[in-house]
Amino acid sequence: MTDLRNLSKSELVDVVEGLGEPKFRAKQLYEWFHKHNVSNYDQMTNLSKALRERLANEFPLEGAEQIKAEDSSDGTKKYLTQFSDGTVVETVGMPITQGENGEKIKRLTVCFSTQAGCPMACSFCATGHAGFNRNLTTNEMVDQVVAVRDDFGTHVSNVVAMGQGEPFLNYDNLMTALRRMNTDPGLNIGARKITVSTVGIIDGILKFAKEPEQFRLAVSLHSAKQKVRDKLIPGCKNQPLNDLQQALIQYNQESGRRVTLEYMLIDGVNDSDSDLEQLILFCDGINCHVNLIPYNEIMAAPYKPSSSATIKHWQQALAESLIPVSVRNSRGFDINGACGQLKEIMKL
Repeated sequence: MTDLRNLSKSELVDVVEGLGEPKFRAKQLYEWFHKHNVSNYDQMTNLSKALRERLANEFPLEGAEQIKAEDSSDGTKKYLTQFSDGTVVETVGMPITQGENGEKIKRLTVCFSTQAGCPMACSFCATGHAGFNRNLTTNEMVDQVVAVRDDFGTHVSNVVAMGQGEPFLNYDNLMTALRRMNTDPGLNIGARKITVSTVGIIDGILKFAKEPEQFRLAVSLHSAKQKVRDKLIPGCKNQPLNDLQQALIQYNQESGRRVTLEYMLIDGVNDSDSDLEQLILFCDGINCHVNLIPYNEIMAAPYKPSSSATIKHWQQALAESLIPVSVRNSRGFDINGACGQLKEIMKL
């Protein structure tokens, strides 16, 4: 069955005329879908009850339901989102607040999933240990963002495709979702506030470079040594580092945009001085920013985070090499909502 939210205005005209309804119903439907971002015909109060019931029977919508939420001490919220077929993913809302008691939300970032599970099998990641279920549809991605917006009751300022899954393995649905987040009046998120995080799918990077929007790219590198990276990200063994480096240089040239390199520091695995030297060499020729991430522990992996002294040493060395660098302050660690921790582990 066709989900009407995927149709253009002209296609909706064909649908409503086929139902014997006037053309203006198409405009009403389009506004409900893309201005108000509803996923339930019952909310469409300017349509007759009979028409709403007919639409629900003939064109059911792929609804999403938040079946569980957990609050972090830092204000982050993690949601368990269930879709119509029972598939479950996790979504994270991260507010930045201001005011004496943090009562006003200054910025709200949503970390949404693009797949249920993940086929990349990263050894440090809870999602990778859970295996792969299926790709998410465009609407299932957008619905995650809308649900977090409605729960916080404020505009979503930033989104990151950094939840469960490898975004570039679901490329077409991803791009349609990003464009809706960017252009739907009910969301209207600036293109430069939209980031896609990939483990380094080279074909996806090269396609992304040609997209006209100013969407941002982050690459989960985690090691510039091939053998170490193959151990950490076995799903990328067929994506050699030399080819990845060249793809990122090409990305810079074609898009005119900088790339963020995500590097999770794991004690005794990828945090030696030789690892640091290889990272500096990898960055040569790439217009990039390195984001150092203290490792977030999970039960399924034996890894431990690098020491604060090591993190500081890496930050200083990269800065001295004139490579822009920052250290991520992970959010939601106490609810398993930080990087690498997303897996359906909340008790229902």
